[in-house]
Amino acid sequence: MRVENSHQPRILALLRTEGPLPPAALGARVGLSRSKIGQELGRLEELGFIEKAGHAASSGGRPSGLVRLSSRLRFVGVDVGATSLDVAVTDGRLSVLEHLAEPCDVRAGPEAVLDRVVELVDRLRASGTVPELHGAGVGIPAPVSFLHGCAVTPPIMPGWDRYPVRDALAERLGCPVLVDNDANTMALAESQVGLARAVPDFLFVKLGTGIGCGVVAGRQVHRGGTGSAGDIGHIALEDAGPVCACGRTGCLEAWFGGAALARDAHALAADGGSRLLADRLAQHGELSARDVSWALASGDPAALELVRRGGQRLGRVLSGLVNFFNPSMIVVGGGVAGLGHTLLAEVRSELYRRSTPLATSDLPVVLSELGGAAGVVGAAGLISDRVFAYRHPDSPTP
Repeated sequence: MRVENSHQPRILALLRTEGPLPPAALGARVGLSRSKIGQELGRLEELGFIEKAGHAASSGGRPSGLVRLSSRLRFVGVDVGATSLDVAVTDGRLSVLEHLAEPCDVRAGPEAVLDRVVELVDRLRASGTVPELHGAGVGIPAPVSFLHGCAVTPPIMPGWDRYPVRDALAERLGCPVLVDNDANTMALAESQVGLARAVPDFLFVKLGTGIGCGVVAGRQVHRGGTGSAGDIGHIALEDAGPVCACGRTGCLEAWFGGAALARDAHALAADGGSRLLADRLAQHGELSARDVSWALASGDPAALELVRRGGQRLGRVLSGLVNFFNPSMIVVGGGVAGLGHTLLAEVRSELYRRSTPLATSDLPVVLSELGGAAGVVGAAGLISDRVFAYRHPDSPTP
């Protein structure tokens, strides 16, 4: 299943974004004559990419026929987190049809985690929602060599360095697979179906166990020369400070990632700084960023101070990015983004104070509306783009 020329990807992208359209409207949008668009649509139907979709509402005269993406198109999105695993199947328009999620320790290593991925995909296939699998995308919390489909010296993923994730999964699933950093896949989701659909240049900030940033420029994810663009969690705020998972000190992630929040919550509970967190620790035996969010919502002043300081540090880093990149929007997502508008208020305040007036004169900083689906939708979108793309027969993988 492969497109045959440069016109067909533009047609498929429009159908993915806008849904069923009449051939004449498609032809006008992509600049093809009536006869040429008819030829292209006929060929796309033969290849299994599109199908007829009834008729448009008529305002008089003969109603126009509609075409849409094939109802049999299926993509799998995999979001590997530090402590969780999400696998979902989407249709061609990236609507989630079924979503499986479970706890998972990424430190168990690639074989154990990918075995579980395959088992969850098999469950989706057995449920009947996957008549045919056209591709799978995978987001992982690590620097990724996109060309080779593997993590490179990942700070929180022992055993994953240079492991051939893409090739191993492609062999086991029997379909094309692409692997990218999870912040990039989430940024892609925002670009395709999220708040940034109409924004060509924006930043997606992922707050999870670690902190990352997807950079979208000219509607394309910018990965940089070696695939490590957007690794803002390891920007040092100070020479001193807590030791980061990368081995350095003072990194943003070491001050305010999910693991850092859990560490600081434990300290508050232990030294009497927060009665609520101390009670929570006694009940559950451990604390996480979610407990900080709970304490914040319960009015705990110590949790509020943790979030305020973290938001200020994040805003300080983002101000440098805004002055340099001049994005049109910043979207904040990931598990720690559940701290919500209290966090966002601190980020905005620090960001607007430190950035140039021109760069922030019309800069919304918003919470993602995709929630826990951002990772899987973006991963499915990643492989969808690949399947829909025209590639010269001599072009390199991926």
